[in-house]
Amino acid sequence: MKLQRKNRRALALGAIAVSGALALTACGSDDTSNGGDATGSSTAQAGSIKCDDAKGQLLADGSSAQKNAIDAWVKQFTAQCGVQINYKGSGSGAGITAFTNGQVAFAGSDSALKPEEVTASKKVCTGGQAVDFPMVGGPIVAGFNVSGVDKLTLDAETLAKIFNNEITNWNDPAIAKLNPGVKLPDLKIQAFHRSDESGTTDNFTKYLISEAKDSFPYEGGKAWQAKGGQSASGSSGVAQQVKETNGAIGYFELSYAKDGITPASLDTGASAPVEATVENATKAIAEAQVVGTGNDYALKLNYGTKADGAYPMVLVTYEIVCDKGNKADTLPATKAFLRYIASEEGQQILAENDYAPIPDDIIAKVRTAIENLS
Repeated sequence: MKLQRKNRRALALGAIAVSGALALTACGSDDTSNGGDATGSSTAQAGSIKCDDAKGQLLADGSSAQKNAIDAWVKQFTAQCGVQINYKGSGSGAGITAFTNGQVAFAGSDSALKPEEVTASKKVCTGGQAVDFPMVGGPIVAGFNVSGVDKLTLDAETLAKIFNNEITNWNDPAIAKLNPGVKLPDLKIQAFHRSDESGTTDNFTKYLISEAKDSFPYEGGKAWQAKGGQSASGSSGVAQQVKETNGAIGYFELSYAKDGITPASLDTGASAPVEATVENATKAIAEAQVVGTGNDYALKLNYGTKADGAYPMVLVTYEIVCDKGNKADTLPATKAFLRYIASEEGQQILAENDYAPIPDDIIAKVRTAIENLS
């Protein structure tokens, strides 16, 4: 697996260098012990991070998907600026709640703010409101653990039926049809989903609803709605259950797909099944449209892309912050940290940790918006 991870990293960095126009950021993990080299191999050059008047401590919470990325960034930022940043990674829903209650300086969410959440934010953002800054991107994988099976292709329809408890055995004809020549065992499928409110769930189900609505007839959102299956808390919790259970499948970010977990490829209708890699997620995120207004950069992802090599089951993690009305004692540190993670250096760390940097044209606008925070 270590060799595979090194190969994936080399491919990701090569693709980013060639494309130039794209830099995708990384989706992290709940626990750096799961991430191996979660701190990344990049080391900030002395004085390259602009600390300004940053001081004290920042409290933050939210997306577990970006936890490994945050940990890598914090290591570099704290070393130069001395600011202590405590990011809990309790999940997107918990992060937004903590933010609108005024408990944290910023939050991470794998889904853009809803109108009612923007309204709630005005109580803590004096004279302003919360905005979405896309900062981390990457593939959501359908990670499986099936003895004797080391390669698997699924499509949206089959995934929808698996997670809606309609396909319950690994040798089901629908799975066999997508995997000619693969010896599938007569083994019960153990499907795991998130127990907590999660932006990963939101994005995963958006993909299923977009591409297989008849087989996944739900509204979607951060809370899991489908019938059946088993649950676990956080991306790391789902991954751990899959790792320990023969016949299991779950959804989480690419950085969790290791130590006995294999990501399934997706049959999207392209010329060949698409693997869940950083570079393939980059191709899909490149098709996203900015739908936010003003200093809000919420994105609309194209889950239905059939472009060759584009992996559409992706998410983007946003940093949620007040555009105006930030607390005076945390504003300098918040701006300095966000400035760093949006920088080329910060985005490069993501690429080194199985995450996808945000497209250049979008992250450039985010950098300008960060400087306008007050």
